[in-house]
Amino acid sequence: MPVQYILGEWDFQGLSLKMAPPVFIPRPETEELVEWVLEEVAQRPCVAEAHSGPLILEVGCGSGAVSLSLLSQLPQSRVIAVDKGEAAICLTHENAQRLQLQDRIRVIPLDVTSEGSWAHLLLWGPLDLVVSNPPYVFHQDMEQLAPEILSYEDPAALDGGEKGMDIIMHVLALAPRLLKDSGSIFLEVDPRHPELIGSWLQNRPDLSLDLVAVRKDFCGRPRFLHIRRSGSQGGCPADTLPGPQAARVPG
Repeated sequence: MPVQYILGEWDFQGLSLKMAPPVFIPRPETEELVEWVLEEVAQRPCVAEAHSGPLILEVGCGSGAVSLSLLSQLPQSRVIAVDKGEAAICLTHENAQRLQLQDRIRVIPLDVTSEGSWAHLLLWGPLDLVVSNPPYVFHQDMEQLAPEILSYEDPAALDGGEKGMDIIMHVLALAPRLLKDSGSIFLEVDPRHPELIGSWLQNRPDLSLDLVAVRKDFCGRPRFLHIRRSGSQGGCPADTLPGPQAARVPG
């Protein structure tokens, strides 16, 4: 059994979070994703200095590690955290209460692959940021994972399908409907994904999404993506939402 489950808690970005199987255990690399988001928010005055702070959606919240880290370091921010797993929803709720951050987070059971599941997210208003550490392991690579991972962690939080992009595609298709102009998506991905996702986005101009930066993890592997919704670049973003589109990976 992973040590995080044995101990029942684990530190992430200086926060002590409860851990419980089968909810995905946050990895050290994901702390770098959080740090990059914080850097970008600090460099965008209309987001960082907004009266109400940035509105952030996390897709696949798991234990709440990413959402709660952002809330703790962006005092005016608000987060909508979604996950399709009941155990993850419960654990994020519990960790938010432990850290007294429950008033600024809404934790919603939601499967982004279900048609129309996103519609009620529109009620929260246009988003500044979408952040996700989605399932991105190529299906054929699942059997190579450590036995303790396969035995205890939810495979649905790891298996990204044939090309590791099943959930990523849904996140990218969903985001333009919810983001403000020039709103950003930050993803953690497999090192093979930057090229695949860049090509996929070029074939989907209807999404109005641009891959603007790739960042390597501490092992030197391309691990994180910053994707921006095309829109006005001067001043604060306008609130517009394009209609839904289907998503496919090129063969």
